[in-house]
Amino acid sequence: MSILLLESLHPEAEALLAAVDTLVRAADPNAPDCDFAAVRAILTRGRGRVTDALLARCPGLQAVARAGVGLDNVDTQAAARRGVPVVYAPGGNALTVAEHTIALLLDLVRGITRCANQVRAGRWEERARYQGDEIRGLTLGVLGFGAIGQRVARLASAFDMEVMVLAHKDKPVPAPFASAPLAEILRRADALTLHLPLTPATKGLLGPAEFAAMKPGAFLVNTARGALIDGAALRQTLASGRLGGFAADVLEQEPPANDDLLVTHERALLTPHNASLTARTYRSLCVDTARNVAAILRGAAPEPRSVFR
Repeated sequence: MSILLLESLHPEAEALLAAVDTLVRAADPNAPDCDFAAVRAILTRGRGRVTDALLARCPGLQAVARAGVGLDNVDTQAAARRGVPVVYAPGGNALTVAEHTIALLLDLVRGITRCANQVRAGRWEERARYQGDEIRGLTLGVLGFGAIGQRVARLASAFDMEVMVLAHKDKPVPAPFASAPLAEILRRADALTLHLPLTPATKGLLGPAEFAAMKPGAFLVNTARGALIDGAALRQTLASGRLGGFAADVLEQEPPANDDLLVTHERALLTPHNASLTARTYRSLCVDTARNVAAILRGAAPEPRSVFR
């Protein structure tokens, strides 16, 4: 019997799995040399896709897992039809992504990377035209109030920012944060951060009308999903100068083209989808996921919150 790895995991996680079954690595899950009939579990991270077709080739499958938070690359409906549990790590990246979000916001508002690049290019004299500012006293709109959004709100509050929250209607928002509709947040916020899941309802949440409604000079940070934003509207607004700056760890197309405005514009700041790849969090996501998959394969119960429902 075997465990199919679509991507590598932390060595400790792979050791946990290897103690249960033989590990099979498949950069191409359609490779003819893979004995799919022997596969009892499939694990991936963010790129390897667990499709309906792949599930159909593994009749003895007992678990599917993503060592991460979102399940965009796993066909959860196909797994459910086959009665195969889907394991993941909800909330496992909340602290590190929230920290990354605040780091991007600080960089945007203060112009840290921009200034560092000027010094590297021998343009020290640019300091005479410096226009950076501070985040204290600014109003932050937090769109999405799950584990990451809540952590961002608390960190922002520690920086003396006023925090407005777009939360699910059934989710209470504790003081000192204030819940508000999107229209009000767009009108009042000096900065916005996105922490929503990608669903049909949230895809393109920020489009031409929303960008037009934003406060001129507002900053936007996205560490959730690239498709939450209408890409054309974002680029047009950034090029017009109406947007104070844009920073993201996620894009609708990854990696972006070298000539993409978001790569070349001086007020755009991109990181390569690595907010969750700190040594501590990467290990935790992989090891926790592997431990729960190993439990299933041994006939034991995984942590209830680790199984997608």
